[in-house]
Amino acid sequence: MSRTYLTDPEKMTHFGYLAIPEKEKVEWVRRHFNSVARKYDSMNTLLSLGIHYQWKRMAVRMMGLRSGDHVLDVCGGTGDLSRMAAGRVAPSGRVVLYDINWEMMAAGWPKTSASPYSSLVCSVQGDAEKIAFPDNSFDAAMVGFGIRNLTHFEKGFMEMHRVLKVGGVFMCLEFSEPVTPWFRRVYDFYSFHVMPLIGKVLANCQPAYIYLPESIRLFPNPDELKSILERIGFRNMRYRRFTNGIAVVHLGKKAD
Repeated sequence: MSRTYLTDPEKMTHFGYLAIPEKEKVEWVRRHFNSVARKYDSMNTLLSLGIHYQWKRMAVRMMGLRSGDHVLDVCGGTGDLSRMAAGRVAPSGRVVLYDINWEMMAAGWPKTSASPYSSLVCSVQGDAEKIAFPDNSFDAAMVGFGIRNLTHFEKGFMEMHRVLKVGGVFMCLEFSEPVTPWFRRVYDFYSFHVMPLIGKVLANCQPAYIYLPESIRLFPNPDELKSILERIGFRNMRYRRFTNGIAVVHLGKKAD
């Protein structure tokens, strides 16, 4: 009787706390964002009480963008960061909003069209782990609240490093956990109990708002992420916490 041995076990990864085959994660993430795309901005504003706009404005301001810069917005979604950056690189700069999910980009087009800088923003559908631009193409590269959704987030960072020009600015804005213990307990209760309930009632999509806090808890803490980015090749790395650590911005440059 012959036996078949599994010589190459299927690689696994996480979608929130759920273990899934690595090769399936892109499709899981695509379905997730398809389900929330049309209500994504309004739900973010409700769940964060509008403070996410302040985080994004501060993060883009800290990049020190200049008129004429070419900026890549990885996992750009509905385009908040792209629109903010466009105002800073105007009138001769450009912003490429790069995202794998067409529904998310389409959901943001009405707001982009209404912006006075709409002509400076273009949308490109593509995989953040295989960015479809040549080496040394951009003066700045940024990612906001999206990198943790990649199957291999380090590959996404490596690709951002590759397409940056030498001396180019890097920015990552991502969720984290509060640093004050009592606030962390309140935040955990809100994240794991209140948010899923609101998602179920208002967006008819409870699973999406269960995945959100789980994915945040699995992402590296600020010091760990800083070390990862330095190993990839970014220099002058620093980070700043917003709102007691709910969000953290990491900033650096591509070394000479």
